[in-house]
Amino acid sequence: MLQNNQLLNKSFEVLLSDKTRGIVERVILIIALISFFIHLLLIYLVKFEVITFQNLPELLESPISSVYTPFSFILIYEVYLLIYYLPKSFTTYIIKQYEIITLIIIRKLFKDLSALKLSSDWFEIKGDLQFTYDIIASLVLFYLIYLFQKQGKKKYISEKIDQKIIKSFIFQKKTIAVFLLPLFFGMALYTLINWVIGVAGTGDQVDAFESINNLFFDQFFTILILVDVVLLLISFFYTHHFHKIIRNSGFIISTILIRMSFGVDDLISTVLIVVAVAFGLGIIAIHNRYEKSDLQDEV
Repeated sequence: MLQNNQLLNKSFEVLLSDKTRGIVERVILIIALISFFIHLLLIYLVKFEVITFQNLPELLESPISSVYTPFSFILIYEVYLLIYYLPKSFTTYIIKQYEIITLIIIRKLFKDLSALKLSSDWFEIKGDLQFTYDIIASLVLFYLIYLFQKQGKKKYISEKIDQKIIKSFIFQKKTIAVFLLPLFFGMALYTLINWVIGVAGTGDQVDAFESINNLFFDQFFTILILVDVVLLLISFFYTHHFHKIIRNSGFIISTILIRMSFGVDDLISTVLIVVAVAFGLGIIAIHNRYEKSDLQDEV
């Protein structure tokens, strides 16, 4: 048992320590910069007909869409941060989920900007209308996440918890994080390889490109749901408070709503995402009222 604990702690230090986070951050930022210039170069090579495609991918039509590529690597770093914060702060872990889905919308805006029609029939063009929904949703989500962070910073100490119990819970979350990291990055690599093979084999870049978003993040949020359920079940060993159980259950519902957004299109997808984050905000706000009430009752 002691050897297993030492192995886990060593794995955690290698994969998810502060030092490793700094290294991952620098590497991802360098890759994001390089990918941006490569994407931009490809766009101009196509523009000046140095290279040609039978079916020109949408992402090679405008220089604006080149921002999409570095944003994809920023999303990878956000996935890493989500796992990094899991053992440290459950609230920050949930915030990272919300930040990831918001960045997905922002990334999509860069791609859609290059395809805007900019005509008087703005509200009759499906692509332009969806762009309007997404840009409004991104502002709403940005504000909701800000409010969620404010609620997450509120701490009410209403009971003394045995430090051994806290350390045991943190250890279990570290175990989950150590297994999640290679799983998520393995999924990302597998999805990327399948996408490249699909493009090379069929030549249908547009369909293959659209699928890379849904495939990875669809599976990503499915696994997050399972992780949230495991954390909920583990929490039963450490607390019997109704409001904490409801809080953790509410966060699972929020993640499920985000996951459902990948199965629908256009406005419904955007609405589901906003509702998911708003629901999470409502849950943590009510939870904090319970915590404050319990503290006042003790006084």
